[in-house]
Amino acid sequence: MRFDTGIFAALLLCAMPLAAAADTTEERLIRGDAVVRSLNNGVPQQTLERMREEFPFLAEATEAYALGDVWSRPGLDNRTRQLAAVAAFAALGERVFMKVHAGYALNIGVSEEELKEVVYMVTVPAGFPKAIAASQTLSELFSQRREAQQ
Repeated sequence: MRFDTGIFAALLLCAMPLAAAADTTEERLIRGDAVVRSLNNGVPQQTLERMREEFPFLAEATEAYALGDVWSRPGLDNRTRQLAAVAAFAALGERVFMKVHAGYALNIGVSEEELKEVVYMVTVPAGFPKAIAASQTLSELFSQRREAQQ
C-alpha cells in the first residue's frame, strides 16, 4: 500500500482546531503577553522586552509560539507548567531560565520547599552537578527575594 502524503497533510489540516488555525500573530502575541503578566505580577518580562529591541523576530517568536501557543494551552495549570519548566531548565543547566521560571513559580504560590524538591529530583535524570548548580540558582533567587522584602 502506497502512502499518499498529500492526503495525509489534508487530513492533518482538517484535524487542527479551527480556532488555532485561524489565530493571527497579533492574537497569539496578546495571549503570550497575558501569560507573562499572569506569572510576573502583572508586568511584562524584562528579558523579553530587552530582546524585542535588538532581536524583534526572536522576541515575537518567543511570545507568539512559546507563550501564546504552547504556554497558554489548556492541558496543565500554571503551577504544573512552572514546576515542569524549572525541572527542565535545571536538568539542562540553563540557570538563567530556571531562575526566571522559579521566580514565576514563587509568584503563583509554589513554595521554596517545593522548588527544592524539584532540584532533588534533578539528581536522577541529570546528575549531581546540574542539581548543585540549580541549588545555587535557587539560593540566589531566595536571597534576592528576601532582600527585596526588607
